[in-house]
Amino acid sequence: MPLTVALWSIAALLGTGALSIALARSVAASRVVYGLCCVLCVVLFAAAVIPRSAVALTAALPLGLPWIGAHFRLDVLSAFFLAIINLGGAAASLYAIGYGAHEKHPSRILPFFPAFLAGMNLVLLADDAFSFLVAWEFMSLSSWALVLAHHHDAENRRAAFTYLLMASFGTLALLMAFGLLAGSVGGYSFSDIRQAAAPSWKSGLVLALVLLGAGSKAGLVPLHVWLPLAHPAAPSHVSALMSGVMTKVAIYGFIRIVFDLLGPPEFWWSAPPLTLGAITAIFGILCATIQSDLKKLLAYSTIENIGVIFIALGLALAFKANGMALPAALAFTAALFHIFNHSLFKSLLFFGAGAVLNATGERDIERLGGLIHSMPRTAFLFLGACLAISALPPLNGFVSEWLVFQAVLLSPSLPQWGLKLLVPAVGVALALSAALCAGCFVRLFGIAFLGRARSSAARNAHETDFWSLAAMSGLLALCLLAGLLPSYLIDTITPAAKLFVGGHMPTQGGLPWLSIVPIAESRSSYNGLLLFIFIVFSTLVAARFVHGFGSRASRRGLAWDCGYPDASPVTQYTASSFAQPVRRTLGNVAFVARDHLDMPPPGDIRPARFNVEIHDRVWAGVYAPILRGVDFCADQFNKTHFLTIQGNLTLVFIALVGLLLVVAIWP
Repeated sequence: MPLTVALWSIAALLGTGALSIALARSVAASRVVYGLCCVLCVVLFAAAVIPRSAVALTAALPLGLPWIGAHFRLDVLSAFFLAIINLGGAAASLYAIGYGAHEKHPSRILPFFPAFLAGMNLVLLADDAFSFLVAWEFMSLSSWALVLAHHHDAENRRAAFTYLLMASFGTLALLMAFGLLAGSVGGYSFSDIRQAAAPSWKSGLVLALVLLGAGSKAGLVPLHVWLPLAHPAAPSHVSALMSGVMTKVAIYGFIRIVFDLLGPPEFWWSAPPLTLGAITAIFGILCATIQSDLKKLLAYSTIENIGVIFIALGLALAFKANGMALPAALAFTAALFHIFNHSLFKSLLFFGAGAVLNATGERDIERLGGLIHSMPRTAFLFLGACLAISALPPLNGFVSEWLVFQAVLLSPSLPQWGLKLLVPAVGVALALSAALCAGCFVRLFGIAFLGRARSSAARNAHETDFWSLAAMSGLLALCLLAGLLPSYLIDTITPAAKLFVGGHMPTQGGLPWLSIVPIAESRSSYNGLLLFIFIVFSTLVAARFVHGFGSRASRRGLAWDCGYPDASPVTQYTASSFAQPVRRTLGNVAFVARDHLDMPPPGDIRPARFNVEIHDRVWAGVYAPILRGVDFCADQFNKTHFLTIQGNLTLVFIALVGLLLVVAIWP
């Protein structure tokens, strides 16, 4: 029954996309379409969380290729991701009821938004390679259309083109991976693939292809280049879906293939996800720390979190390969927990960015400031998301990152020396990324919401609408609940851990005081509820103490003006100043950062200018040469358009002779 409800809901989402075309001229089209999407996502969420133990539900429909059909399956893993996707989809739809009213050309978004939701859900339910790849490509194309919604901007067109190229590359890699898994027998259903035993070399090749295919969609370095371009180009509720939700579909694809279809892992399978995850986490947060574009900063932060998730999955592979069921379950649970958490606080951050963008028209945080006065509710909700993503207790981000560190601390029990050396290094990278992340979001909130307004747009900002505030409030409440009561979520993940890594963490729901114990109480435990009570109590005591011994009257004075009588907002600490230590220390290693100072000599009345040039080493070292090569080849082929008839006939003759030679020589 839940699977049938889910499939009918997906069909209704596709129908909603068609309905939006019919309602294109209606004023209420946005509210109707987003309202229907919200309801259907709630239905899909309910279908995913209905208790049904660990029983997998299957269905086959006469669609697609005649000899394959379309197979669908709802098991514990797909149900977990289905819940995440539709929770994010419902929040984005609710937010868009208010946000969509500001859209100048809603007809470019409305048909593709429900189609995008339907595509993501179909990927999660697909139970054969053909349905999976078709749904994957449908998801990519519908999201590409949403990235291209504001196509009048040249930067957005470039972002959409880059995204399309990377999405096509990822699909090609997954196509080859499924081709290898199916083998010469050609059994493309997942049940056939599970029963086929793959040799070691083939498994390694499939792992590499899946890292390329799923990693390019998730944003693993060096396949991340589309992500900082596409997320800012899309409307903010779409950015929230792409960053907070779609990247999780990519991770689902990685887990489904590597943990489920590929068979028992070898210990060395863990090295690529661990290494790439650590590099991704550090690179992503370093780029976020120096960014001044609000949405690009959030996009780079997503790259960092994807790195954290792949570190946890790599640890789960390492432990599972060595038959260490309990540590493997801990790492696997930490990965799924962080996937859920990231979908919440990253969606909330993009919603907040959309509210700021609507109110000010600015994405450059250097031109914001003081928004806490004009947008107090948005500022409070955005601050909550900043605390959650910075892994500060008692919010949810702390719990999942703490679980990942607990898994790292179990690495000395691994028998392979290579992993014993690699995992601590990865742990150091994880700790560094966590510290930089906190600094990055202190900078973001401090510059954008505190201080004084740096532009007239920030000075005249206004609070966002009711629907947007409702969506953001719901997500923040979930962040707090997941941080205070993590035991229930861990127990929800337990069936998936049992099925995919063969172990599970101790049952957390029955522990006293709602504590969580990853391995054993003698090693470590955490209680978010007690910590929250302590924070509230100590805050009240401190406030009571301060007001009891000091004055209760509030005093307001002029802002500190550096000794000048006419205080100007430009004398404030800037985002570039905040990031300067990190940029100068690590900028030349992670990216090519150059400072240029133009200081006029005494007597010259020109203003002094300070410019910073930042280049992505991955783009400059990998993608720029490829693009130049493609341009060169295109120019050479273009010359064939201007050949004479004799020249074309000669070219065809040479090609024909060449092909005949190949056929003759081929064994």
